[in-house]
Amino acid sequence: MRAAKQILVVEDDRTLSRGIVLALGGGELALTEAHDLREAERLRQEQPFDLILLDCGLPDGNGLDWCVRVRRESPVPIIFLTANDTEYDEVAGLEAGAEDYIAKPFSLAVLRARVGNVLRRQESSSRVVLDGFVFDFEQLTFTRNGEPVELSKTEQKVLQLLVRSRGSTVPRERLLDRVWGDAEYVDENALSVTVRRLRSKLEDTPGKPRYIKTVYGIGYTWAVKP
Repeated sequence: MRAAKQILVVEDDRTLSRGIVLALGGGELALTEAHDLREAERLRQEQPFDLILLDCGLPDGNGLDWCVRVRRESPVPIIFLTANDTEYDEVAGLEAGAEDYIAKPFSLAVLRARVGNVLRRQESSSRVVLDGFVFDFEQLTFTRNGEPVELSKTEQKVLQLLVRSRGSTVPRERLLDRVWGDAEYVDENALSVTVRRLRSKLEDTPGKPRYIKTVYGIGYTWAVKP
């Protein structure tokens, strides 16, 4: 079974937040609610999300500022949901790093369509370039400092999940589910072996990895370099 896409809804209007969850939830989308930036940041650190729906005006800060912070640490796409509907506000949101900007009030049907578009674009964005690595998950070519790296299908899947969630920890259970299917019937050692092989191919010192780091008791992360 295909794992559900994880969406974080950061909205202080609890009625609207619940309406969004009811409209989008189920099937291939799983939604988590946060009602202020502190809660949103805690949730973001605890698990990777595929998309964030973010209000601009929150009780403990400005969503624009938090968007800039998130964008420095993670490629997770962000859609602003806001009552600020001037052209200036929309430009500010897009320049902060958001993929889309939806002014309130909005149709839930329009929101569903916009969310679907962003998630499809995320899946089709197959080429990742960072720190001397070029990972092309569509052409299935992988290089390190210009030198080709041969990766198995399983290694490619694990790597893709890690680099697309870089800066966030990907739980072991999510990796097992996304890569091997039903995690309940998979030997967890398979994941450890795959990570060890990836490190041997991508790290200068596999025993002291700079990129693929273990977050003990939780999972793995592709570390973001300052």
